[in-house]
Amino acid sequence: MKKLLFLLFTFACLAAFQSPAQDAPPVRIAIVGLVHDHVGGFLPRLKGRNDIQFVGIVETNQVLIARYSRRFHLSPDLFYPSLDDLFAKISVQAVATFTDIYDHPRVVEDCAAHGVDVMMEKPLAVNTKAALAIVKAAKKSGIQVFVNYETSWYAGNQEAYVMVHDQHKIGDIRRIVAHDGHRGPKEIGCSTNFLAWLTDPVLNGGGALNDFGCYGADLATWLLDGQKPISVSAVTRQLKPDVYPKVEDDATVVLTYPKATVILEPSWNWPFNVKDLEIYGQTGYVFVPQGDEFRFRTGKMTDEQDMTPPPLTGYNADPLSYLAAVVRGEIKPTGLASLDVNLIVVEILDAAHKSARTGKAVKL
Repeated sequence: MKKLLFLLFTFACLAAFQSPAQDAPPVRIAIVGLVHDHVGGFLPRLKGRNDIQFVGIVETNQVLIARYSRRFHLSPDLFYPSLDDLFAKISVQAVATFTDIYDHPRVVEDCAAHGVDVMMEKPLAVNTKAALAIVKAAKKSGIQVFVNYETSWYAGNQEAYVMVHDQHKIGDIRRIVAHDGHRGPKEIGCSTNFLAWLTDPVLNGGGALNDFGCYGADLATWLLDGQKPISVSAVTRQLKPDVYPKVEDDATVVLTYPKATVILEPSWNWPFNVKDLEIYGQTGYVFVPQGDEFRFRTGKMTDEQDMTPPPLTGYNADPLSYLAAVVRGEIKPTGLASLDVNLIVVEILDAAHKSARTGKAVKL
């Protein structure tokens, strides 16, 4: 009998050790802003989860409040006119930010004053000055801030990192090419509220270069272990000035590193949606044509091989799982999501705009 009790106790301890967050109370999160169309894909993720409790939305635009209330059957009690009003009335541990990009520093500074962690949609900021303000507020207060990219949750990208860094299957990286974009935000049917700031050079920091250049810059900085490029050269174009008169809708950016070259091709002129990645090493290559596809060839292979990467699990499975783990202190934001990487991303975008204006390479 004593032996049986001991075994049962041991199994219980092992189970508790293997899933420490299983019995933890759900993380209380709120949404700040509804002007970013990505919120339409985020809200459904909140349903049916045990690790997250959705407690409020900060928004003053009555049209947006009505639209999202109808679409997702949201209670009027969820809405608050400001972050101060939200924090004064309910307990919040983290916010997911869906404002325009210009507003990111204000949201972080307000949350920092209340010790509330922040997840924001890419990119981190409209320029380096704003990015540094975010970093300063986060470090001074001790809150965690991280950036959410769709491509962070691509199993193919994570598998590519393992093959390149952990398994060293293609040698040192020599070239990275990232194609990112679609036919254009107006062409694919983005909302008027989204378009109003996405195509504004102040509120978004630029056009297609900021909207899609950040994806490749983020992946390249991650794959190259946080290196900054030596120089940045860029050409931007307005292929559709009648549609996007204030910002560039196409860009080509070349990043030069000591032993590697990165080419970013963000555009609102692709014939279809694209977010692919090519990584070339000394002895092979890895291609991620889509999030769940993967192709590679190493020096020992005579032909290219396809594989299906394993699905992501745990806190890497999706942005909400990651957010919950960050708030609980189980992890700190690293890699693709981290402030260190994303500060470099914004520096790259800033330099690309300067290069496009001057026609000269910009040294970092």
